Amino acid sequence: MKKLICLAVLLSLLLTGCVGNKTDSSTNQDQTEGDKGVVTINGSTTVQPVAQSIADEFNKIYPAISVEIQGTGSSAGIKAIHDGTTDIGTSSRQLNAEEKGWGLKEHIIAYDGIAVVVNKSNPVKNLSIEDTKKIFEGTIKNWREVGGENRPIVVISRESGSGTRSAFEDLLKLKKKIDDKTVSGLFEEALISEGNGAIKAGVASKKNAIGYVSLGYVDDTLNLVSIENVTPTVETIKSGVYKISRPLLMITKGEESSFVKKYLKFVLSDEGQKIVAENYITVD
Repeated sequence: MKKLICLAVLLSLLLTGCVGNKTDSSTNQDQTEGDKGVVTINGSTTVQPVAQSIADEFNKIYPAISVEIQGTGSSAGIKAIHDGTTDIGTSSRQLNAEEKGWGLKEHIIAYDGIAVVVNKSNPVKNLSIEDTKKIFEGTIKNWREVGGENRPIVVISRESGSGTRSAFEDLLKLKKKIDDKTVSGLFEEALISEGNGAIKAGVASKKNAIGYVSLGYVDDTLNLVSIENVTPTVETIKSGVYKISRPLLMITKGEESSFVKKYLKFVLSDEGQKIVAENYITVD
């Protein structure tokens, strides 16, 4: 009888150990979702911060999947996904006609308004679309012409290849033709800055400056200018009343890896869109 009791206890302990090991393994599987992997993302400096914030939360659920993000500009990101040198390209502008022929897949992850900003000391609070265009093409050169002080306007713009600049120029029709080729109509004496942060710093430090940044970068160091008496907000952008707005894109090509699919699914999930909503406009 004693031997039978000992044998029963021993079997019970062995079974408990097996169940415990199975539970631990299952929990680990839920956390990692399989093998280790990497997702590379390259492109828009506007998309970069939100992509990184989402990646930080994504890694808490999928610690085995590393997300590596570079901000090189929209055009560079689109080219990178076309060339196969990244898993996801990001863009803060629409694909142009040539890019649409590359067989790329667009995933809209958010909408963004492009805000026109001036120095805190500038009394100009509103501009028409036409006057905004004339300022950035250099036709209007003094703040007095748009209700401001008698001071020369300092135009600050993003670099060539920037998705924000491309979208801004498209929306304002800030283009011109030279020898049947459409080129930027930006004021030739405009100061060029790389990245939203650099534009923001430039306008904040120069009394006569005007620039444009993603709405998510606007804070109390700048004055936000209304366009046609409409201020860029979530409501005015979603309704289409504020005209200077664009989609934020993640772009893939061909069949995505399982890791890429998981990341994209998380971006568009309620949790991912909650992060988007901190600075941008959700897709729902």
